[in-house]
Amino acid sequence: MSVSAEVPRELGRASPALLGALQRLLRPLVRLLLSQQITYPLLTRLLKSVYVRVADEEFRIEGRSPTDSRVSLLSGVHRKDVRHLRRELPREDEPPPAVTLGAQLVMRWTGLREFQDERGRPRPLSRTIRGSASPSFEDLVRSISKDIRPRSVLDEWLRLGVVHLDDTDHVCLNAAAFIPEKGFDEKAFYLGRNLRDHVAAAAHNLEGCQPPMLERSVYCGGLSGESVHKLRALAERLGMEALQAVNRLALELKREEDEAADGRRRITLGIYCFDGPSEPVGGEDDRAR
Repeated sequence: MSVSAEVPRELGRASPALLGALQRLLRPLVRLLLSQQITYPLLTRLLKSVYVRVADEEFRIEGRSPTDSRVSLLSGVHRKDVRHLRRELPREDEPPPAVTLGAQLVMRWTGLREFQDERGRPRPLSRTIRGSASPSFEDLVRSISKDIRPRSVLDEWLRLGVVHLDDTDHVCLNAAAFIPEKGFDEKAFYLGRNLRDHVAAAAHNLEGCQPPMLERSVYCGGLSGESVHKLRALAERLGMEALQAVNRLALELKREEDEAADGRRRITLGIYCFDGPSEPVGGEDDRAR
């Protein structure tokens, strides 16, 4: 992306490489926004509040809340708007209830040995404890909370496409990661959480922060549809193995640290695979970065 003399002065001071990266990054997001009737004016209002929030919360000096003038200087948002937005900053949406509970349940189903078969895969679970020698779906739910009705969870997961019932009426997990086939709100939550952390890791590295965070991808163009199909199958298999291995260790470590009183941190590991029309990247068709 070239910066011409006609662009606004503030763009002229920005890195052309970063502006080009932002243009590529925003393109699929804008496509999604347009498909959901989220127009440019609505996005600008949202962006304005985010600029104010980030300037207010993440650019403090010695922990002191910045003045409206400083937030305006940092963000480029007019001081009158800053004052209004700081009074009425919307809370970031809480995850849908199905996500909060579901993430914990799937983490246990895919990470604890008692809910897995001999190959480490999530085993089909009988619906109830009654008449079952192996752990049941009811056991799984009650391992999180005894106040939640397992049948209600099952009905919701069947609706979302997270599980299905096999010929023996056992509950089977449809995927080894909690990605609902249905449920727009649930998928939108994961869009925000996963892309936020991916962008945060890339920004951390671009700013030269230490230690660098894992943020890598493999790119290969000029492939046939058959080759793409084989590579997607390999990526899905190896990716899920990596996610399950990290999930298992995370559960073990969490159990050991439940009594620890120190500050809490989080970790996100993401695996994605995309295919589309071939295009050169920096003049190269094949590279790992």
